[in-house]
Amino acid sequence: MEAPPPYNLCNPNKKSAIINRSYALLHSIAITSLIFYRLSSFFHSTPSLPLLLAFTSELILSVLWLLSQAFLWRPFTCQTFPERLLQDKNDDELPAIDVFICTADPEKEPPLEVMNTVLSAMAMDYPAEKLSVYVSDDGGCGLTLYAMKEAWEFSRYWVPFCTRFGIKTRCPKLYFSRFDDEFLGQGYEAEKEKIKQVQEAESNGKMLEEFNTKNHPAHVEVMQDESHNANGTNQVKMPRLVYVSREKNPSYHHHFKAGALNVLFRVSNMISNSPYILVLDCDMRCNDPTSAKQAMCFHIDPKINSNLAFVQFPQKFHNLSKMDIYDGQLRSTFLVKWPGMDGLQGPMLSGSGFYMKRKALYRDIVQEDTDFTQLKQYLGPSNELVKSLKSAKYNTDVTSRLLEETRFLASCKYEEGTQWGKQVGFLYMSLLEDYFTGFNLHCEGWKSIFYNPSSPAFLGTATTKLNDTLLQGSRWNCGALQVTFSRFSPLIYGLKSRMSLLQRMCYVYLSLQPFYFFPIWCLATIPQLCLLHGIPLYPKVSNSWFMVFSYIFIMSQLKHLEEVLSTGDPIRTWWNEQRIWMMKASISYTIGMLNAVLKLLGLKEANFVPTNKVADDEQITFYQNGLFNFQASTVVLTPLITLVTLNMICLAAGATRTIVDGSFNAMFGQIFLSFYVLMVQYPLIDGMIFRKDKGRVPTSVTLLSLAISASFLCFGSLIIKS
Repeated sequence: MEAPPPYNLCNPNKKSAIINRSYALLHSIAITSLIFYRLSSFFHSTPSLPLLLAFTSELILSVLWLLSQAFLWRPFTCQTFPERLLQDKNDDELPAIDVFICTADPEKEPPLEVMNTVLSAMAMDYPAEKLSVYVSDDGGCGLTLYAMKEAWEFSRYWVPFCTRFGIKTRCPKLYFSRFDDEFLGQGYEAEKEKIKQVQEAESNGKMLEEFNTKNHPAHVEVMQDESHNANGTNQVKMPRLVYVSREKNPSYHHHFKAGALNVLFRVSNMISNSPYILVLDCDMRCNDPTSAKQAMCFHIDPKINSNLAFVQFPQKFHNLSKMDIYDGQLRSTFLVKWPGMDGLQGPMLSGSGFYMKRKALYRDIVQEDTDFTQLKQYLGPSNELVKSLKSAKYNTDVTSRLLEETRFLASCKYEEGTQWGKQVGFLYMSLLEDYFTGFNLHCEGWKSIFYNPSSPAFLGTATTKLNDTLLQGSRWNCGALQVTFSRFSPLIYGLKSRMSLLQRMCYVYLSLQPFYFFPIWCLATIPQLCLLHGIPLYPKVSNSWFMVFSYIFIMSQLKHLEEVLSTGDPIRTWWNEQRIWMMKASISYTIGMLNAVLKLLGLKEANFVPTNKVADDEQITFYQNGLFNFQASTVVLTPLITLVTLNMICLAAGATRTIVDGSFNAMFGQIFLSFYVLMVQYPLIDGMIFRKDKGRVPTSVTLLSLAISASFLCFGSLIIKS
């Protein structure tokens, strides 16, 4: 009998694999030659401190490069066939899905934006009775609760409208802002106008009194279609919407986003208990309403579903400019690294836009032979929660007793003495809960899938300000280092896991990525100081070893350019990515490292600051025109301006000295390096000297940077001469 056609296909990208492996082979030979050159030179003469620092930087870059090749070794591409799934499965046979949406700060994450995300999720092209949307309001804000009630009322018009006319853009804000439209049948225009009037009315509600955001009781409200649940007579069924504000008390650690997700996990267990969970950031709207069916093409596939933990979609954004000066699209991650991991054990968990199997988050504790008492030791004192593990019942009748139980599950004390955040649910200990949770799942033998459909499944809001971009990056890197400095470090813990060598290399790379800060700071200062004093650190141009250094630099640039062009981006992306990478390595990685070390020593408490989703018109104008907004905190901006100032001084003085001394042959490498840094970071020079708008570098920062540069030159010169 002929096998039925598959719901999905995952194929290796052979062309990319050949290019990547060939490059890796040749580049590794060049790096080995460079290391041999450095070591052999040390035997002929005692290395100076600048030379040792340069060599240490080269070693760190070489190790990180080697680890990064694991992402490129076996790239895969996947595709799905939802139409085949629907031929085999009717609506009753599709599994239920719980959607988790987290918000924490109504000022940085406006409730109106959260409403749009909620409505887009409720209107997904999936059986409505199989959808439940849970909103975690960690701010305990009355306005957010009011917004969810308004969203529920509007959904009674919006969901039937989308279903009846097959609307593709199911986020109301994006739908009503479109200029293009099409005729979708009789009554469409009249119905659309009616819906628009309702939306405008719902969006103009009054703000209620806010709760205390740091100290408030648990609050759970369930919004569902009572008439449907009573007799099932509704023509269009409605998803359920649940508002959850967990208890907050300054005496208890709330574990940030991971803690909020675990509360939703427990509460949803009592109400809908769906086998699959979709996690979304509050600004990550459902763009393609068929994403759930696409994810189920993997989760329901009998060949892979037994050990498939989650399906990760890429994070894409609706507000990216053509220049994308802050690398908001995260091209390297979602178009290069994650497809590369697809050929291994699967991509890392990425915070938003993933469909998770509920069973995977219970790890191995839920077995047929696990008794009731053991489960309570893991899951806490709630008998009802433990009972729900053995049942897939969808509770259509939410009683007052059930609501009381959910409030108990959302209390501060509930997790005391349990394994929540340790062995159950989303894991704590790191600010990067997605990375840590995904790492543990892969260690336990679970697999994941990365799926990048032609139409973006979800669209979020990218940062449009330099300050937000770099501080967001520092939080991510601090979270990765918290794992690196723990007993779960991929360097050690991964060795005794079920992961393959290449998969471990990917996790080790991400855990050590913040260490880029050292070579960046060294190579942006040490060669320049030596140039100023006529001390060569690289071979002469006439020396054959100079070709090794040249080859490594040129080929790495060409490989980066090849990756950019192969993913469909223009050449300017190659240049922009180098610039923002240097900025992130200088600031994000450095601040992330300092925060992680301070937390490790107990000198600083962990904190999670939500990324600002609000941008004013001036900020957006700068971003859309490809202009950096240098109205950033002094801590972020001063180091960048200092490095540029230092390179400008050293290049001018050093090049003049080289011309006078006739030592161009010996000093060319350092002249080129300093010139390269300045060319890549030209927007900083422009912001310091030429720009006169509000986005320019503040004069106070420029003066402070000049003072620091002068001090560094004096101090550095004394060390080099000694």
